[in-house]
Amino acid sequence: MHFRHNPGKLAWTFVHQMNRESTSMTLDAKDLITDTLELASLPSVVTTAMGLLNNPNTSASDIGEVISQDPALTIKLLRIVNSAFYGFPSQIDTISRAITIIGTRELTDLILGSSAIQVFTRLPNQLVSMQQFWSHSLYAGVVARILARHLRAPNTERCFVMGLLHDVGALILFRQKPVEARQALEMARANDLPLHVAEREILGFDHGAVGAELMRSWNLPESFATVARYHHQPSAAENHRLETATIHLADVITGMVHVTAAGTSCPAPLEPGAWELTGLSVDIIEDVSAEADILFEEASTVILPHGEAA
Repeated sequence: MHFRHNPGKLAWTFVHQMNRESTSMTLDAKDLITDTLELASLPSVVTTAMGLLNNPNTSASDIGEVISQDPALTIKLLRIVNSAFYGFPSQIDTISRAITIIGTRELTDLILGSSAIQVFTRLPNQLVSMQQFWSHSLYAGVVARILARHLRAPNTERCFVMGLLHDVGALILFRQKPVEARQALEMARANDLPLHVAEREILGFDHGAVGAELMRSWNLPESFATVARYHHQPSAAENHRLETATIHLADVITGMVHVTAAGTSCPAPLEPGAWELTGLSVDIIEDVSAEADILFEEASTVILPHGEAA
């Protein structure tokens, strides 16, 4: 495997870049979400399905009925679950059948990921390639799914969607703070810095903080917000540290072997101790990336907008 990045830099630690945020900075991140929420709202069918999951009396048929009310979403979901990415031996022709095979929570998470891509596809920006952004995000999601399997996690699809959505806060920044976001991109490229470090220098917070506020505005489980917020520094997470470390490793591996989300030359660095947080061995990187290459190609044709991969 050819590493695009000097592995020696992966040991670089940003302890001296410790969290400098204050309450006012957090409010800035919230303000960005408030101003964007109308444009970045999930479809009602998604929020309804996510809400039903919190009701212990909800049945699989209840959720299937809600999803089926959106024909376009139904077609897309069936296309995804019948793709080589899942590799089921027989054709799945109804949402209820998909729920039976994949699981209610897993299919609902998949709806969330698929719908989020469509939401942000409607919010173009002039700073980065959306194709490259989603290519990085999807690859990270695929790697997270593989790592979750190694961890024998109960819900690998949730890790997949967390990986898919880990950087969406950057898209809010690109749209709502284009001047500052451009300055951060230029700083990152000129000084070979990870983008989130440059964002903190320019804005006082990074895309992780914005992503966390977006997850909360969507009423997603707190684990989504925690992962988004701390995916560059999993040791700082008070809860959900295993999921956060898993997405962190997925992001780092993706930057090493694939592309960065914003086209910067310096991928996100590995936080010391991240592998130990998961209990996984660094020796699995070769196998994980080889499998991810195959699954990414299969997933990109049915998940990325227009099936485009960078």
